[in-house]
Amino acid sequence: MNMATEKSNTRLPSTEDTAQQERFKQIKRTFQSFLQNTLSVVGLLMILTLVFAATFAPFIAPYPDDAGAGVHFDRASQPPSLEHPMGTDTTGRDIFSRVLFGARLSLMMGVIVLSIAISIGVTLGLIAGYIGGKTNSIIMRITDIFLAIPPTLLAMAVVAATGASLFNVMVAIAFSWWSWYARLTQGEVLSIKEEEFIESSQALGSNWLRTTFKEVLPNVLSPITVKATLDMGFVILVGAGLSFLGLGAQPPTPTWGAMIAQGRNYVTTFWWIAVFPGLAISFAVLGFNFIGDGLRDAFDVEVN
Repeated sequence: MNMATEKSNTRLPSTEDTAQQERFKQIKRTFQSFLQNTLSVVGLLMILTLVFAATFAPFIAPYPDDAGAGVHFDRASQPPSLEHPMGTDTTGRDIFSRVLFGARLSLMMGVIVLSIAISIGVTLGLIAGYIGGKTNSIIMRITDIFLAIPPTLLAMAVVAATGASLFNVMVAIAFSWWSWYARLTQGEVLSIKEEEFIESSQALGSNWLRTTFKEVLPNVLSPITVKATLDMGFVILVGAGLSFLGLGAQPPTPTWGAMIAQGRNYVTTFWWIAVFPGLAISFAVLGFNFIGDGLRDAFDVEVN
């Protein structure tokens, strides 16, 4: 009786349990490989520092009111000092405080833009790659049209038509960015949809929607994650470029691009007004590139 009870209580590991264990081991190996890359760790620390500074900007900034329309002509255009680590601009606002608040806007822009672009692009790529036929041809021809237009130019056209604002800039960049994820996802789906586990899912009666999002999507997340990390820096750079041209958030909102635009006429005299926001952009882009390169090596994937 006891032996029968023991046998009934003994459960062999199911296929799902085994798959979960393999997935956990793969994540562990990827994480270890990522940490072994020195530049990846440096990039991670850079971005964590940036996120921390952006999150707690109201508490870290020595002059949080300078993130608005403050005017202090008594301390205008002062060079970097202990009181103002990055100096002040032509209206006396503390540049260090404005750079911290600008980091908030830049990170928010990157997250929102990529969330929209990935949602649209990955969904269309999954549908095109899995269904194939005319559906694939139509979606990919539309994608090719968007790929043929430079993202900055398309974003400029959208912002010019809708008006200059931070929200319009984010929508405009996302409108031009989704096509890269559609093309990447479609290519990955085409390479795995003939695998045995996909055929097994179909044989068990799963419809195409369930198979696509439950079986196919998890297997294309690695290249999407790598590309999103690399793109984060480029989105920040494009957003700064549009702000530099006056198409982004309007003054006195502290965006890095607008701050550089303000200081470009004083580079030979008050160099710090443009240099420090430029260094902030370089810091963010470099950090995300380091992380993206590390993830690419850890996942061992190729991203175009």
